[in-house]
Formats: sequence, C-alpha cells, structure tokens
Amino acid sequence: MDAKGVRMRVLALDSALAVASVAILQEEEVLVEEIAPPSGNGHAATLPPLVERVLAEVSAGTEIHLIGVTVGPGRFTGLRAGLALAHGLSEGLGCPVVGVSVAEALAEELARGERPLGGRELWVAIDSYRGHVFLERAAKRESIALERLAQPVGPVAIAGDAAIAVAARLAARGADVMLTDLRAPRARFVASVAARRCRGELPPLAAEPLYLDPPATRAPASPPRPAPVV
Repeated sequence: MDAKGVRMRVLALDSALAVASVAILQEEEVLVEEIAPPSGNGHAATLPPLVERVLAEVSAGTEIHLIGVTVGPGRFTGLRAGLALAHGLSEGLGCPVVGVSVAEALAEELARGERPLGGRELWVAIDSYRGHVFLERAAKRESIALERLAQPVGPVAIAGDAAIAVAARLAARGADVMLTDLRAPRARFVASVAARRCRGELPPLAAEPLYLDPPATRAPASPPRPAPVV
C-alpha cells in the first residue's frame, strides 16, 4: 500500500524459459494468473493473448501501478518477446516497468513454500542449449560448461530447467546437493519480487535483457561486397 492508501497492483510477465505466464498481484493477493505450456508458436505469439485474458479477468477499469518482467538468464527470443510487450504495456498503462531475474523469482517461490532451504545456498541453473548452462549463485552469474562447475563449499539447493544435470554432476563429486522441483519461474512470484523492488527492498534492476552469452549470430565486420557486374 502506498502513501495514499492505494493497494499496489502489479502486472507480471514471464517468458524466459519454455513456459510463459502472466499474473496480477494486489499486495499479497493473486487476483489472476494464466500459464501457457510450451507450444510451437513461440512466446511472441502466445504472450499477448495471455495478457489480454488476464487483464479482462480483473474488474473493468482496474489500474495497474507496476509491471514486472523476467530479464533472464533465459532464451533469447522469449526474453525479447516478454520485454518488448512489457515496455509497450508500460507506455499504454502509464506505469513503470522493472526487471526481475529468473533466480530472484525462483528464490521468492522457495521462500514462500513449504520446503525451506535450511541454510543451503541456492544455485539456479538454466540450459543455454549451446552446450553449457547459465548459473546464478550468491549474486554471481556465469555461462559455464557442466564439466567446469565449481565445487560447492557447503550444502546447495538446485533449481532451474538444467537443475537435474547440474545436481547429478555435483552429487557425483560428493557434494551435499538438494534437488528442488522448481524448473521455471511463475508470474505471481515475479510480481512479488517486482513489488519488493519498487518498495526499495531490493536493488534496482533495469527491464533489459540479461544475456550471459553473445548472440548466436553476429553482424558482419564490414559491409558485404557488391555482386560483380557481368
């Protein structure tokens, strides 16, 4: 609730990984949440109608005060689709947009769940689909091959869509590993983190893509030569 006594409503979008979701959170109450399973259409096609349905399900004229969107690490096209839509909605609805990392959203869900970490450090592992994983731990983000994973200094919990592969690799080395059942963020927890960020409880994070790898394709260093004249 802000200084004027208005209960903050947050619209949140997640399209960082295979599953997309959209939610509206009012303080701690989830007003609506929609989840779209993986499809061949891509998030650029599935996310806008998902947002449209969510906005239609709340009362007409309901004001949105903040937009939260996952910024990565994740899939290049999914992140771009979610961020582009979030910024467009920000312009249309006249409200700010803030970024939320995948690790922050998963950590928020774990913190609110029934299975506490018990002092374990959380490692979030995302499949890059380029032969390695995006790993976030203790505020450190890196793109790393499985065989080059650092040995944990203590007990760890693993989340993310590459969690099984990372947990198996660490367990084979004798590490104390707990595999969580969290594979992808949910929009309701993206909204919760965004609200905390807006209140100043978390450091700022711009609504810009968080890429840990260079793009798979690069622009040519110089303009291509013209075709020869015959």
